[in-house]
Amino acid sequence: MFLFKNSKSKFFQLGYFVDGKQHNITTKQTDSLLAQKFLDDFAAKFNAAQPAKSTSAPVPSANNTLTLKHFRDEYIKHLSQSRTSNYIRSIKLSFKHFIIFTGDIQLNKIDLKLIDTFISSIFARSQSASALYYRTLKAAFSQAEAWEYITVNPFKKLKRLKSVTSKPYYITLAELTEILNNTKDQDLKDIYTTAFYTGMRLSEILNLRWFWLDLQANKITVKNSAAFITKSKQERIIPINPALLNTLKNRMPNIIPFTPSQKDDLVFYKLPGVLYLPDYVSKNFKKACKAAGLDIHIHFHSLRHSFASNLVLKNVNLYTVKELLGHSSITTTEIYSHLNISVLSNAVNQL
Repeated sequence: MFLFKNSKSKFFQLGYFVDGKQHNITTKQTDSLLAQKFLDDFAAKFNAAQPAKSTSAPVPSANNTLTLKHFRDEYIKHLSQSRTSNYIRSIKLSFKHFIIFTGDIQLNKIDLKLIDTFISSIFARSQSASALYYRTLKAAFSQAEAWEYITVNPFKKLKRLKSVTSKPYYITLAELTEILNNTKDQDLKDIYTTAFYTGMRLSEILNLRWFWLDLQANKITVKNSAAFITKSKQERIIPINPALLNTLKNRMPNIIPFTPSQKDDLVFYKLPGVLYLPDYVSKNFKKACKAAGLDIHIHFHSLRHSFASNLVLKNVNLYTVKELLGHSSITTTEIYSHLNISVLSNAVNQL
């Protein structure tokens, strides 16, 4: 369930899905906090009206005939309220290609040889796709194991094929300036600038609210809420760079202090209360990169890489970069370790 506004009404609207179809009702509230209360009350009544759900799947019989499609649908329904739309999309894609390869077979007939052949065939065409399918399906079959639909997760036995990893692409401040010069829309300019100076994910920036910002203390707190959950599911604090501070101050509404409803307003929006679509921002960023004559591999996520890479080049330690990016593991942050030449040089000089 989510809240949104449109040009047809001054009230917040509530959107929800039933059997995959979206339904909208008006909250009859102009205040975001009251609209949120309406959502909470409606959600409680809606969930109470649904059939009781068991917290665990029934134990299957020895002759279990549960098929791959049936399990896929049950698994997606199980995760739909707790995972992002992007993650659900990756699950659907992974199951789609697995079912094309295997057919709608029974779960208990899926063995190591079958999935090894599947992952290897995908790896031959796309290493990144094979990594995604392996990771996503392994998690799904772990759930099937927990539900006792299968006795052992066959994906745990598979030795993952190692793909060739490339260093992340990043841009300099001069290249950001070229991108901004080739962007007409001020909102997009400000979004790109925010990404470059904070390393925030696109979803975090598009959901950025004024109450996340403390322009006196010069910090952003990336928050979780009913409407948005960060990838790591943990809040983090990012100091505001002086260049970014000017950008944000220029966007600030003239009415100060904010009312509670204004504090909950989006910093970036297509229409009041309506988020920008990620694809719209990403595609326009690629157009600006092309117009600036930059490497074709540069994309919006490169701004996050740029934030991290430029910090490491300034000799900021990886653990600090990890906290700023919100990585759950230092292993993820270590892709930037090759950039810290001074550390490498100091190590070699010990010989």
